[in-house]
Amino acid sequence: MRKLIALLLFAFLAMNCGFLAYNYRRDLPASALEALYADLDSRFLEVDGARLHVKDEGPRDAPPLLLLHGTGSSLQTWDGWVATLGHDFRTIRLDLPGFGLTGPNAEGDYRISRYVQTVAALLDRLGIDRTDVAGNSLGGHIAWRLALAEPDRIRRLVLIDAAGYASSDGRPVNVLDAGRVPVIKSMLRRVTPKGLIEQGLRDVYADDTKVTPELVERHYRMLLRAGNRDAMIDRLNAPWEDREQQIGQVRQPTLVLWGEQDTWIPVKVGRRFVRDLPQARLIVYPNAGHVAMEELPEITARDARAFLLDRD
Repeated sequence: MRKLIALLLFAFLAMNCGFLAYNYRRDLPASALEALYADLDSRFLEVDGARLHVKDEGPRDAPPLLLLHGTGSSLQTWDGWVATLGHDFRTIRLDLPGFGLTGPNAEGDYRISRYVQTVAALLDRLGIDRTDVAGNSLGGHIAWRLALAEPDRIRRLVLIDAAGYASSDGRPVNVLDAGRVPVIKSMLRRVTPKGLIEQGLRDVYADDTKVTPELVERHYRMLLRAGNRDAMIDRLNAPWEDREQQIGQVRQPTLVLWGEQDTWIPVKVGRRFVRDLPQARLIVYPNAGHVAMEELPEITARDARAFLLDRD
């Protein structure tokens, strides 16, 4: 209820011209953000109509591990995992189209099937025939859909607070819902209150003290990257492709990781994945929210390593 009231208040304030003027923001050039957030490991590859920001790190003879972030995030969400797993895996992570330094794709197509197509094309480009995949939220949805589309290519899955069920399953209102409301969604293409970004981060973290000014600023700037706000709204309003009846067809061994304090996708959805997937087990973290791999990077990476290196 508190979040619903906050969204209604935002809608009311949005009618105020002073509010609109104060929160109007121009797009930030991609080059300016690349100067801030790209580094020596960053590569920019033209793949499937998008200029993907990619990091391909670790030993080339190590087993590959593809890492897929969630809505409104970027490849930095996996920094802790890469630091922990970098000696055991060749980690491949990217800013998905519409997010981070990648920016929009050429067609403005943000259906899950298009994300699956883009990720598969990236694996082709990198010459990776078989890989493990870990995904959070939207990235988890893409991960299990990729496993369905290319079963011989995906060895094992790690789903972290993953999306993919059509029903909200009791999910409360959150800040992303504003991007689905007529009028408000049009306004949000250019009017971007930083407070909305901070609230969204506080929603996905169990521990608010981890929502630092630096974290808020990075997410805010990435959203302002030219094309990303339009892409975000288009993504939130993309046609839903209902594949939940096919989840049981995922045959890969799967580790499901969930934050018990996830208010965006409740832990009962994690239990539902485990019921529906033929080879899955669940680990729940009492002190984590929607981005367990960010809040508890060493613990979640340790659990993922044990699962992925188990060759039984």
